[in-house]
Amino acid sequence: MRKLLSIIVICEAFTLSSLAQTQPAANKPAPSLCARCIRAHEEFLASDAMRGRGSGTPEELITATYIAAQLRSYGIQPAGDNGGYVQAAPLLRRTITAAPTLEVTTGAAATWTYGKDFLIERLSKTDFSGPLQKVDTTKDVPKVKAGAVVLIAGLDPKQVRQAAYAAIEAGAAGIISTSPKSATDFEAAAKTLPRLPNQLESGASEMFNLNAISASPALVAALERLADGTEIKFHAPVTEEKGFTWNAVGKLEGTDPKLRNAAILLSAHLDHLGVGAPANGDDIYNGADDDASGTTAVLELARVLGAGPRPRRTVIFALFGSEEQGGLGSTCFREHPPIPLTDIAANLEFEMIGRADPKVKTDTLWLTGWERSNLGPTLAAHGAKLVGDPHPDQNFFMRSDNYVLAKKGVVAQTVSSYGLHKDYHQPSDDLAHLDFKHMDAAIGSLLGPIEWLANSSFTPQWNKGGRP
Repeated sequence: MRKLLSIIVICEAFTLSSLAQTQPAANKPAPSLCARCIRAHEEFLASDAMRGRGSGTPEELITATYIAAQLRSYGIQPAGDNGGYVQAAPLLRRTITAAPTLEVTTGAAATWTYGKDFLIERLSKTDFSGPLQKVDTTKDVPKVKAGAVVLIAGLDPKQVRQAAYAAIEAGAAGIISTSPKSATDFEAAAKTLPRLPNQLESGASEMFNLNAISASPALVAALERLADGTEIKFHAPVTEEKGFTWNAVGKLEGTDPKLRNAAILLSAHLDHLGVGAPANGDDIYNGADDDASGTTAVLELARVLGAGPRPRRTVIFALFGSEEQGGLGSTCFREHPPIPLTDIAANLEFEMIGRADPKVKTDTLWLTGWERSNLGPTLAAHGAKLVGDPHPDQNFFMRSDNYVLAKKGVVAQTVSSYGLHKDYHQPSDDLAHLDFKHMDAAIGSLLGPIEWLANSSFTPQWNKGGRP
């Protein structure tokens, strides 16, 4: 009976919301935060029933369908495929069938094997090659050449990580660094072949090309003896099968004939890691913070903007699939946007806002790439509790869907409050670890500033040298 009463209350709430949206704009009350809505979204998205919303899984499609239903109830127009909200992107699911190899193809031939000489940290491509370029982080780091296979030396993990991201941004074909693992760890890892992320069937490039190899000390020593420019080749035999990933996309058409072609894109990723290796007896990677919290923020902003007078600018709400596989959903959106990318003035991606970052005030969020554009400071000047990213060494600007669009010129940055908590990418990223008081305060602080942005003639711009 209690469940039946809850269903009746929810249905009545949706009915009242729909009726309110039919009232003339002048009669509508000023929108305010719905804390119950925020909790309700999280309780569904991060529930065990959703099995971690794995990229390209049936649960990811269920998530996109749930979001579509919410957007429709808020009066947001569909902007996906075939007049609906869901946008499907064909995928190739790739499986490595034998141990990958790394070899020298010029000069004295040599071949190294996965599990004995190296491990895989991340693979975007199963075949890549390029001239060797050695980088020593204890000295002045040279500019990485596009297409190089970069060997990064150094003892400071932060310096190595910074050099690796700089190499990725420069267009390196692959990155090799010393593995911290012991010979025993290598032996254990060799018992299973590395897993590959899915790939868009269209071949469109994803968030960034990341082929990262973790090498044994012996392999590092052998590579250091080679001359820069020596051709290095990586190969992994694979099989492929077809699949899909799914976005949910809606649009609120702007009223101003000029500003509706300077749209605002509010986005987050709807997927997480699905079901994986058990930790403390739990194998469901719920992703309550990563990124059900960001999805919830976008839905709450859609509810508020949909309930008020139509904004002057067009506002697009996009929830992307397969971010965890390298930004596949956002890449599909980039290749098939509901409006031209040149008509998108700014993108705010919401990523991991479910817990307060100890490095900033508890009701505050931070923006990746703060110094890259005038967007963050302007929103802060209009009341947003938003500051610069306190973790610049983590390169978060490059690690979410915003980067896919930023590379095409859109002023695209990510809003977050991730404080490097230990539950990242663990089954313990669950509802019990969320801070709803923080979420409510943080999202609430953005309602007015984003309404202002959706109605202003302010044009966000990259600062000099800020565009990736």
